[in-house]
Amino acid sequence: MGDVVTVHVEGIPERRYHRSGPVGFASRAFGAVPPPALVLLGVISVQVGAAVAKQLFTLAGAAGTVTLRLVLAALVLLVVWRPSLRLDRRTWVVIASFGLVLGAMNLCFYQAIKHIPLGAAVTLEFLGPLAVAVFGSRRWLDGLWALLAAAGVLMLTRVDGGLEPAGVLFALAAGACWAGYILLGAALGSRTSDGRGLALAMVFGAALALPFGVAEAGTALLDPVVLIAGAAVALLSSVVPYSLELEALRRIPPRVFGILMSVEPAVAALAGLVVLHEALHPAQWAAVFCVVLASVGATRTARPEV
Repeated sequence: MGDVVTVHVEGIPERRYHRSGPVGFASRAFGAVPPPALVLLGVISVQVGAAVAKQLFTLAGAAGTVTLRLVLAALVLLVVWRPSLRLDRRTWVVIASFGLVLGAMNLCFYQAIKHIPLGAAVTLEFLGPLAVAVFGSRRWLDGLWALLAAAGVLMLTRVDGGLEPAGVLFALAAGACWAGYILLGAALGSRTSDGRGLALAMVFGAALALPFGVAEAGTALLDPVVLIAGAAVALLSSVVPYSLELEALRRIPPRVFGILMSVEPAVAALAGLVVLHEALHPAQWAAVFCVVLASVGATRTARPEV
C-alpha cells in the first residue's frame, strides 16, 4: 500500500527521494526492471500478501492479522527511514490523518475478506479510487465509466446467491477509506520527503489497529508462528509493494501508473483462486472485469488536473 488518480491500497506517490541506505540499494537493484513490471509485481505482492493474511485469520483473527501487519511494517519503515520528529503542526495533522485512514482501511478490508472472497472484496473496495477519478466530472464519458462499474458491482453482489452483506459493507467502507487515502496521500507527499512521512503515518495506523488486534487475538499475537507469518504479510503487503511502486513512480507518469494499478481486482481474484481456492462464478469474473475496464477508462481519460 495517489496524482492523476492513483489507485493503490498500500503506497504513496512521493516523488522526492534520497537514494541512500537499504532503500537506495533497492532502487539501484530495481533500476534494470521496466516500470510496468515493477507495478505489476507490487500488485501481485499485495494480493498474495492478502491471501496469506486470510489464512492467518484462524490463528490471530482478522483484526489481529491487521495489527501484526501494520506494527511490523511500521517497525521496518522506521528502521529504514529513521524519520525526524521535528515537524510543524500542520504536517503532523496530515501524517496522523493519513495514518488513521490507512489503519481504518486495512481493518475494514480484512474484515471484508473474512466474509467474502478476496477478488470480490478488492473489486468492491476499488469503487473508492474510481469515485475519486470521476467525482465532480460533467463529461458523459466519465458517467459511462461509473455506470459500467455500477453494473459490475450489481452483477458481483447478486450472482450465485449474492455475497454476505457484512462483507460487502466492510469492503465498501474500505473503499471510502481508500478514497480518503488517495486525497491525503497527495497532501502527505507535498509536506514530507522520502518515505519518512509514510513511516510516521504507519505508526498512527498501527496504533489504531492495536486495541482491536489485542482484543481479538490476545497473547496469540506473541506466538512465534503467528509472528513469522505476520512478518511475511507485512513484507508482502506493505514493505515490498511500497518500494516497487515508489521506484516505478519515479520513471513513469502517474496516469500510466494508475492504468497499470487498475488490474488489481483481477489479480486479487486470481490470488484468491490460486492461494485460497476461492472460485468465482463466471458472471462474477465478468463483474470484476467491468470494474477493471471502468477504472482503466476513467484513469486514461481523466483530465490532467484531476
